[in-house]
Amino acid sequence: MGKDKIFKKKKKLIQNFTFGKQTAAVFDDMLDRSVPFYREIQRMIGEISSDFAQKGTRLYDLGCSTANTFIMIDSMIPKEVTFVGVDDSKEMLAKAKEKMKNAGLSRKSELKYVDLNKPFKISNASVVIMNLTLQFIRPLYRERVIQSVAKGLNDGGCLILVEKVLSPNSTINRLFIKHYYEYKERNGYSKTEIAQKREALENILVPYHFDENRELLLANGFKGCDIFFRWYNFCGIIALK
Repeated sequence: MGKDKIFKKKKKLIQNFTFGKQTAAVFDDMLDRSVPFYREIQRMIGEISSDFAQKGTRLYDLGCSTANTFIMIDSMIPKEVTFVGVDDSKEMLAKAKEKMKNAGLSRKSELKYVDLNKPFKISNASVVIMNLTLQFIRPLYRERVIQSVAKGLNDGGCLILVEKVLSPNSTINRLFIKHYYEYKERNGYSKTEIAQKREALENILVPYHFDENRELLLANGFKGCDIFFRWYNFCGIIALK
């Protein structure tokens, strides 16, 4: 696993963050050092998925990146469930294919190159996972994305959504962000790296308030939702079809 040094050197001009070759090469390290309780969140996703995954159906991971979720939850899900990974980075999908092969995943699985900002179709799904994915979809298209997910989920299925969220209170929001950056420093990122990545993500990662995400889900095909994980500005949500 490569070490994330993408923003280590001071740059004169910060380009928008991308999920291309450079990011794919160090993405696993980036996740481990940037997402609080990442492995615990994955374990919880596996537990919840096992409650809803039905034999003969599909489990989708929208924004599957390097297939960490599939590898983590494989032993928790019936082998008769097909894994479908979707991502708009060919480099991430190539890494995912390699890692799934090396991990010995034997179930039926598919990896698809799809831009979630454009119309897409889900079918016969009992579980859909969006782990830190919706926040990267343009706000203009998020309602359509959630509608597509709800339409493709079977009755009784679930959406597992993990997002960064904003607090409606500006003071609390600043405190949460401050403590998050302190967390990244404890994991070896410098203030320069943190600041440069923040700038690179400014127009790419657009978080909502929790209530905005909740309203989006309930207005577009889901009958109930609740929080299953919360750490400052990171939030895990389960929504039921």
